Amino acid sequence: MMGLRDTLGFATRAAGGNPLRTALLMLAMAIGVAAVVLLTALGDGARRYVVNEFNALGSSLIIVLPGRTETGGVGAGSFVSNTSRDLTVDDAEALLRAPGVARVAPLALGNAEVAYGGKLREGPIIGTSADFREIRNYRMAQGRFLPREDLRRGSAVAVIGATVRAELFGADAALGKFIRVADRRYRVIGVLASGGSGLGMTADELVIVPVAAAQSLFNTASLFRIFVEARNRDAVPTAKTAVLRILKARHDNEEDVTLITQDAVLGTFDRILGALTLAVAGIAAISLAVAGILVMNVMLVAVTQRTAEIGLLKALGATARAIRLAFLAEAALLSLAGAVAGLALGHLGAWGLRLAFPDLPAWPPDWAIAAGFGTALVTGMLFGVMPARRAAALDPVDALSKR
Repeated sequence: MMGLRDTLGFATRAAGGNPLRTALLMLAMAIGVAAVVLLTALGDGARRYVVNEFNALGSSLIIVLPGRTETGGVGAGSFVSNTSRDLTVDDAEALLRAPGVARVAPLALGNAEVAYGGKLREGPIIGTSADFREIRNYRMAQGRFLPREDLRRGSAVAVIGATVRAELFGADAALGKFIRVADRRYRVIGVLASGGSGLGMTADELVIVPVAAAQSLFNTASLFRIFVEARNRDAVPTAKTAVLRILKARHDNEEDVTLITQDAVLGTFDRILGALTLAVAGIAAISLAVAGILVMNVMLVAVTQRTAEIGLLKALGATARAIRLAFLAEAALLSLAGAVAGLALGHLGAWGLRLAFPDLPAWPPDWAIAAGFGTALVTGMLFGVMPARRAAALDPVDALSKR
């Protein structure tokens, strides 16, 4: 009668009897598990990155886009739309009277050359109002943000990002100095703290001026967007309805704007990227099936090679059930060792991704780790059933005759 210790001892000695075969089988299983862990880390990391980008905008944000577009998210295409009427500063001011609205920030956007002391760079210029900092959760490293003033005034002041400050001023102080933006001069009154970002706009690269100054600079009266912040998350539906009603009344009763809320965008991205993560996990799991077939083939060969040994065990009183369990234990041990190695390789690959792309939170989700480990173990044992049954069915006399 073979006990648990005898069964495990048999499986261990059998696996160690052919190191090369065992190593190759473990490698096949490890590659499958590592692929599941790494690809799910990449997919889930992309999902979390998108969520973090939108969370940086605040949970109560409503983005008003000119033109009527049917879209579930914000992408390159959503920034281009046909519209019969532009958004204006007057529209932005009118939205301040909407129920549930706490802050409104008009946004004018363009690119221009920025210069100081013979140093020149080109980058994005944003025209907005004092409320933009609170809406975007930007922090100040030095000085102050844009002053609260009439949106049509356009004082000649600017707030610059950390990269702009470093490239133009180096070790010198930036506050109080005048920079040239295109053909205009602006006095620097503040420097943004490094690291703020969201929707592809990095605070480090920005030059922010009053909205009227930006409209004059770019010779336009229209706005790129209007950011509206509701009083709280619960007030978003009320504020969205009021914003649409006000703009529709101002635009000759035409609904020629698109309103985007964070929840709608996040819901769409979450579904898409969640499905993508499951899809790549499924594709990676195919390699585990291939590894399982390899387990079966190797174990079938092992049965043939150890026919005499099986016959001897049966002659000594080992039951068919004990033989079957011994071979299943060997398959389980090989699969377990391969799964552990695969988890290590997967975590190493995810660490490499985080090192190469610091902004991407490429951490493998717990469900993927459990699924990869469990699938490897189940697959190995499942494909080990046939060899185990074949070994258990051998006749001891015929098996011993083949020594």
